[in-house]
Amino acid sequence: MKKSIGIGLLGLGVVSGQVASVLTEKADALAEMVGCPLILRKIKVLPQDLERPQAKMMPAQLFTTNDDEFFNAPDIDIVIEAIGGEKPALDYLKRALTSGKHAVTSNKEVIAKHGIELLALAHKHGVGLQYEASVGGGIPLVAPFKHDLVANNINAIYAIINGTTNYILTMMAKEGTDFASVLKRAQQLGYAEANPENDVEGIDANYKLAILASLAFQTKVRPQDIYREGISRLNSRDFKYAKELGFAIKLLAIAKQSNGVIEARVHPVFIPQDSFLAKVDGVFNAVHVEGDLVGKVLFVGQGAGAKPTASAVVADTVGAARKIAIGIGSVSTWKEISGKKIKPMDEVVTQFYIRLAAKDRPGVLAQIATVFGENEISIASAIQPESDEETKTAEIVIMTHPAQEKAMQKALSELKKLEMVKEVSNFIRVEDIEGS
Repeated sequence: MKKSIGIGLLGLGVVSGQVASVLTEKADALAEMVGCPLILRKIKVLPQDLERPQAKMMPAQLFTTNDDEFFNAPDIDIVIEAIGGEKPALDYLKRALTSGKHAVTSNKEVIAKHGIELLALAHKHGVGLQYEASVGGGIPLVAPFKHDLVANNINAIYAIINGTTNYILTMMAKEGTDFASVLKRAQQLGYAEANPENDVEGIDANYKLAILASLAFQTKVRPQDIYREGISRLNSRDFKYAKELGFAIKLLAIAKQSNGVIEARVHPVFIPQDSFLAKVDGVFNAVHVEGDLVGKVLFVGQGAGAKPTASAVVADTVGAARKIAIGIGSVSTWKEISGKKIKPMDEVVTQFYIRLAAKDRPGVLAQIATVFGENEISIASAIQPESDEETKTAEIVIMTHPAQEKAMQKALSELKKLEMVKEVSNFIRVEDIEGS
């Protein structure tokens, strides 16, 4: 049994600062859980971090701005990385693992892109790599896929895994407000970054889905394998029609598996108003999982924020510390099932909502129906809710039966060329999530 376990912390930002606070304030409780004290021995920071109020309240000898001083410290057993981004975080994690230190990270980008490589490196050097906080913040997701659900063949994942976009879509639906106005408010409230691209364009959700899909389907699903589309082209009118048709609009991360073929995509969808995911509002996250043995399982909670993320980071740290305390080495193995393929987006089949502006003349619907028919797309309903007498323009809303993506994209391209069609204003895929 070790007398103590040394912790090295990379950074003192929002998350890592909260982790430092928890390790300090709950030191006695954590020591009781592990069987020996967890001691924060060194914090690697940038020079400007030393001016933070939290840094000034901590012992000066804890801090270093020198990489070598941090990684060469002999009394560090676990390195915690919560600085985010691919570089230098990836290099730091590699250095920690290579030097025989266990690592804990909340870095979704690094794990999505390099997780399998890092797990192999951890195994080679007899240490562990834990990454629960990389997906879903404080919601336990990684551990259930690694342990509790391993007896299942996972058939599908439907996930709301970005709180910023879920807040924006919730407000657009409730208030009928446009995207730009709600985004500005989200930035003022601290829900969205000054540069919100990673959130609103689905990049954050893409990384998280890559991790979940890789775990669930036991194969390597890379971020570039996942079709991605953001929420910036959504209009308040789309929410109006969604409600009238019995749907809500959510940015969903979707992964499905059938006969060794994996489908993975992130984009806005219409989902039935009576489904549970439709009722997950604000900054909350929810992940709906379907397995052959367990059936449908739902995980819900705060998917981001300093405290929920720190909860997962410290839990991983305690887990690693317990193994160190009793002399257990690496359990960071990765078993990949070969032969699985990623389905191209062109082959995905869904229903579609289409909103377009056309000249208010006889025969317009017939022309539109002809384009869909020639592309083997069946129309479920077509309505003309509004027309403008002054401009002689009609807004037409169409719902289709299930159709192949490739056929729909071809039909949309042909519709844009029709003289009677002024604009294809938007199209959104429809998911019927049964029993969610």
